Amino acid sequence: MLITPPESSRAGGPLSGLRVVELAGIGPAPYACMLLADLGADVVRIDRPGGERPFGSWHRVLDRGRRSMALDLKHPDGVETVLRLVARSDVLVEGFRPGVTERLGLGPECCARRNPGLVYARMTGWGQDGPLALTPGHDINYLALSGALHAIGPAGGPPVPPVNLLGDFAGGGLFLVCGILAALHERRRSGAGQVVDTAITDGTASLLGMLLGMADAGEWEHDRGRNLLDGGAPYYGVYACADGGYVAVGALEERFYRALLDGLGLDADRLPDRTDRDSWPALRKAIAARFASRGRDAWAAVFDGTEGCVTPVLTVTEAAVHPHHRARATYQHSSEGTQPAPAPRFGRTPAATPPPAPRPGEHTRDVLAECGWSGPDVERLLRTGAATDGRAAPNRAAPTRT
Repeated sequence: MLITPPESSRAGGPLSGLRVVELAGIGPAPYACMLLADLGADVVRIDRPGGERPFGSWHRVLDRGRRSMALDLKHPDGVETVLRLVARSDVLVEGFRPGVTERLGLGPECCARRNPGLVYARMTGWGQDGPLALTPGHDINYLALSGALHAIGPAGGPPVPPVNLLGDFAGGGLFLVCGILAALHERRRSGAGQVVDTAITDGTASLLGMLLGMADAGEWEHDRGRNLLDGGAPYYGVYACADGGYVAVGALEERFYRALLDGLGLDADRLPDRTDRDSWPALRKAIAARFASRGRDAWAAVFDGTEGCVTPVLTVTEAAVHPHHRARATYQHSSEGTQPAPAPRFGRTPAATPPPAPRPGEHTRDVLAECGWSGPDVERLLRTGAATDGRAAPNRAAPTRT
């Protein structure tokens, strides 16, 4: 018998009816679960008891759209509760180091005995095996070993970490969702679940596919800032403006390059040949001098409506109120703050506006009841500390990472 969540917890979207158990973590796994919840899945997050959510303020957006119950996973009844949830769910997501859930009694084999159709989705930096599997790390480490970090940065300067967008969220969270959906599709044929081993290094390597092809073709230099797409080409890069702002230029094709020069008031016949890489420094100098003569927004106005492929470099706060994003409602603004709207968009099964992040343990009592625990059992679980209901303490950041 499947869990039937209360009507108020159901969201629209193409994944409506999908049930996910999330063992609370940070970064890429919560992001993946945010996407699943945005698309309509009923996600129940298992938080630690005590009313605290590690890095809760950082995860205000990533934690939206689910329900939360707080369980002590070192208590037998806490583990049993998760297994009851697993028996009634489609997916379990965990982001611990290899072996942790096995030691808790919640590894793939234990869960498969309760639900052979379960998709058991694992999120790590290095993967479940290999020499580095148990080694701690963060986004920057995974990018470094995958080769991605070496490619990012200015000419003559050190590699620059692209915050944690490329590793944690693209190579990690998005690939985790991709793996879950693929395993669910396969289950329709076989009826069996399986383990999805998602490693940030694997996902980042996949994202590097075109760059590897360019390198094999002799069209990618390992020195930063000397390639077509890494800021080396003067018609594909970032330029400083008179007011300290920046504009991004992506005029790769000849037609767009001509529009770029028209907007800048430059004569192509008097400029170095853009196809000659040895001429790129001189061409960049000429373009840079023009952009430095006006402010960022003035240049944005010049190129508005043209094919010059010039856009202002906005802060995240500015981006949220840009007219294009406002027209498409790309961001949502409420008393909870600003956050991105669910994406992508669906014509027939649009996603509902996700509710805000729950307090850890906010839905403990409800979900315990849905799992089949009687009223007296629920009170016993709360009394023994196997579960807590989130009333003890507010959500606040914790100083350490698991």
